Amino acid sequence: MPRLPERRRAGPACLLWAVLALPALTADRLGLNEPRAAWWLAAGVAVLAVAVGVSRRRPLTAFALTAALSLADAPALFTVAYGPALGILALLLGLRAAGARPAAVCFASVAGAGTAKIALTGVDPAPEFLVMTGTLLFGCVFPWLCGRYWRQSRELAEAGWLRAARLEDEQRHAEERARLRERARIAQDMHDSLGHELSLIALRAGALQVAPGLADEHRAAAADLRSAAADATDRLHRIIGVLREDDEPVPLTPAGETVEQLVARAAESGLAVRWEPSGGPAALPSGGVAERLLHRVVREALTNAARHAPGAPVAVAVARHGPDVVVTVTNQRATEAGSRSSGGSGLLGLRAAVTAVGGAFEAGPHGEGFRVRARVPVRQARPAPREARPAAFPLTRARRRVALGLGAAAGAGAVLVGAAFGWYAYTETRSVLEPSAYAGLRPGAPAGEVARVLPEREVRDPPTDRAPAPPPAGTTCRYYRSSGELLVSVDHFRLCFDDKGRLVAKDVIPRVGPSGEGREELGEMSR
Repeated sequence: MPRLPERRRAGPACLLWAVLALPALTADRLGLNEPRAAWWLAAGVAVLAVAVGVSRRRPLTAFALTAALSLADAPALFTVAYGPALGILALLLGLRAAGARPAAVCFASVAGAGTAKIALTGVDPAPEFLVMTGTLLFGCVFPWLCGRYWRQSRELAEAGWLRAARLEDEQRHAEERARLRERARIAQDMHDSLGHELSLIALRAGALQVAPGLADEHRAAAADLRSAAADATDRLHRIIGVLREDDEPVPLTPAGETVEQLVARAAESGLAVRWEPSGGPAALPSGGVAERLLHRVVREALTNAARHAPGAPVAVAVARHGPDVVVTVTNQRATEAGSRSSGGSGLLGLRAAVTAVGGAFEAGPHGEGFRVRARVPVRQARPAPREARPAAFPLTRARRRVALGLGAAAGAGAVLVGAAFGWYAYTETRSVLEPSAYAGLRPGAPAGEVARVLPEREVRDPPTDRAPAPPPAGTTCRYYRSSGELLVSVDHFRLCFDDKGRLVAKDVIPRVGPSGEGREELGEMSR
């Protein structure tokens, strides 16, 4: 069973090898390449087989083998036989190799080896170097960048799906936390509201307990009612306090009454509290977060005064200071025994809420009693605008970076290939000897007479292997094309001169291909 995946991959590998080997086996027969020996063709096909075999696990080795084969076949790296294999394996290199540095080093090594070979064995270095550079950029680097873009797109897509799944989990947990926090908020709101009401009930029971003319049994019942209300307040505080974090802001739900009405209701319940506004009715804001927060502060302070300092006079002062409203709740020393429960998180929650809107909160001993002071801005400052973040997401930035690389490689390759093709067209069309002029040349003609009909350039890479016979000994030969056709094989003319510059022999080197049309005419011209 472990070998099953390898067998499944053998089929596509064999198909890829057949596709890459097809141009190498057919290019010579179609006349697109110079004829090669059978052993060279077999060696090339074998190298392609090895490259395909290692391309999955060692894509850099596969590309290096194909590049070495192309350089051995042609100094300019470009060949019809191995060009498709070079581009496809460069694409697989970008798709399967994670790092970019090894590929860049390999491209630089191929460029260095090709430059050295052109300098040592090239017959026309300038156009060959242009062709090699264009092939390296357009036929190697460009497919490699396409493969890297493909690989990055797949990785980013997988990362996107993983991130989406993680965000779904986080959203589910956030909803659960929000639900728990909402429950705690509702419980805390109940604690604050009911605690305040129970404190007022205890005050009323205390006032009833000391009322004149009350029977002893009713006085005892009022005392029990006061004690039960205080105990209920403590138990409520302990139960609800477990559900709330220390630094959690208190809820700011509408209280349904103003701060002045809250103080008046507490006074009616028997709390010795007096209202001390400063600045008239405009001192307190109407509606909004500030009013609800001030109501909450005063209610919590009055509740604590009723529980911990019963009988002590309480003063509630409100003053306007510029854009802020300052509320101060001060109670004197208690005249009766207060609740034994320790302080809870009410003041801590108020501090968090007040500071969250940009205010200030103080709570602590003051003289013989206790004071709570809060400064709340009437208008909350708007949050500062966040700095502009890059509009592009990681996927967009990665795609843009790869697209720029692809564009640069494509542009540079197109320029170099265009320049190389232009040079190739210029040199090939300037080395054409018209067949009629060739027919007029006679052996023994002096060099001056022959030079009048010759083109300005010679063929720098003549097909000497197809010559019908070796040149005469002691002669210097020049080669010319019989036609200006490009990208196809044409007949060549060979003119051989002795050391005195006289034409000694002329021959026709036939083109590659099975067709023999026109050969008889050219053969008669050579006589």
